[in-house]
Amino acid sequence: MAEKETRTRQADIGALNPEFIGSIASQPGDTLFDKSVEGRTGIVIPESDVPAQAFPPQELLRERIPLPSLSQPEVVRHFTDISNKNFSIGKGPYPLGSCTMKYNPRVHEEIAAMPGFAEVHPDQPEETVQGTLEVLHELQDFMSRITGMDATALSPMGGAQGELTGVLMIKAYHEKNGEGEKRRIMLVPDSAHGTNPASATMAGFEAIEIKSGPDGNLDMEDFMHKVDEYKDAIAGMMITQPNTLGLLDTNLIKASAILHENGALVYGDGANMNALLGKAKPVDFGIDVMHINTHKAFTTPHGGGGPGAGPVMVISKLAEFLPEPIVDRDAQGVYRWKQPESSIGRISGKYGNVAVLLRAYSYIRTMGDEGLRRVSETAVMNANYVYAGLKGTFPMQFGEGRTVMHEVVLSGKRSKQAGGIARRLPDYNMHPPTIYFPLIVKEAMMIEPTETETLENLKRIIAVMKIIDNEPQEVLDGAPFGTPVGKLDETRAAKEKVLRWRPKDEQLVFDASAQDK
Repeated sequence: MAEKETRTRQADIGALNPEFIGSIASQPGDTLFDKSVEGRTGIVIPESDVPAQAFPPQELLRERIPLPSLSQPEVVRHFTDISNKNFSIGKGPYPLGSCTMKYNPRVHEEIAAMPGFAEVHPDQPEETVQGTLEVLHELQDFMSRITGMDATALSPMGGAQGELTGVLMIKAYHEKNGEGEKRRIMLVPDSAHGTNPASATMAGFEAIEIKSGPDGNLDMEDFMHKVDEYKDAIAGMMITQPNTLGLLDTNLIKASAILHENGALVYGDGANMNALLGKAKPVDFGIDVMHINTHKAFTTPHGGGGPGAGPVMVISKLAEFLPEPIVDRDAQGVYRWKQPESSIGRISGKYGNVAVLLRAYSYIRTMGDEGLRRVSETAVMNANYVYAGLKGTFPMQFGEGRTVMHEVVLSGKRSKQAGGIARRLPDYNMHPPTIYFPLIVKEAMMIEPTETETLENLKRIIAVMKIIDNEPQEVLDGAPFGTPVGKLDETRAAKEKVLRWRPKDEQLVFDASAQDK
């Protein structure tokens, strides 16, 4: 550095008083555009070794692409700072009941990134990807064995897509039997995931609600009333086992038998399969088709709505309707893509999210039969430990006193207390549980500690929630206090959308008709 520039910088530094330095350190992070310095670059692009080509017509070109100019360290620091502001399983307990956020083993990331997997192309000839196809074929078999089903398709790319796939197969089954027009009703419990009635509706069914009894099971009186009312118009029922109240529905076997006697099918939402691994098979509850959320049962990543995987399993009479393609092994031992005879078609772009499926395969192979059994036993034990510690503080509206499964749904006592607790927990370096779901539970708090949390963290969850319960309402109303952003106005954010970045000197509005210029 030149001597003159060195002296100048020293003078500038000396002019800064401690208060001013503190104010700089406390400023919120700027955007990359604010940090941009014209001419600065983080990479040197070599000269082109091919002839220059003419640009497209001028009217097709953007007049301006305001990309920022920064050095590599600035970019790395910027995104590292953003990631540090985000709460993750790497920071603290994440007892989010509806989505099961748990530790993802790092070895599975390494396996999924192996060049033999990561660098293949989905359109390569089958002969060149035999290793990948063999793994997927074995995973199909694992999924069938774990659930007790007869066949599996791996292509659905998430739980909701798995649901839609399943009900479309139910629809195709009835259509092939000549009953497609009359079987238009899908029964759905009032505690169901919101995607259940949505999936049924998207598939062309009318969703009819079944009430939950005070014990947390299906209300059999209401169930029988709906069966008598709709009779052979019922295509099936969508059920979660354990249900979304965190309980094993002991009425399901009887309800499934009644539906089967009436020609209907049972769809199993496998979102809570991590409570059953190695202990019970959904087919034994009368379930005919189901999906598994791999992030819930097999520790694959979950975030931002994806990437995900929601394999679908079926009993033998539905195997012909599975989405294409599935992996088959011919008589010569060669693995091939196969289209089932009456397939509902392709449900995803290619063959599903193979990188996520590889992680699930790695987890199953690592754990083995005994390991998977311990997963469900520990998940259930941890949830019951939290329930035992909190039941004197927060009541359980449905099934009070019952053994819960992998999660427990408690009810806040004060007005809007669940929301206040959720806002306050980040101040204790803990992610909130799912709140206000299931909708039938007042001030619902769905807590799932998962099998990956230690006893010390379970005790901490209990202690922190008890502390928050005794804090003044005004504290809960004002929380959080130590997070990068405070209490958000979600209503205003939904009504006054800003969906596109613009420089500070331009108006922050979104114009759907505007061109990117």
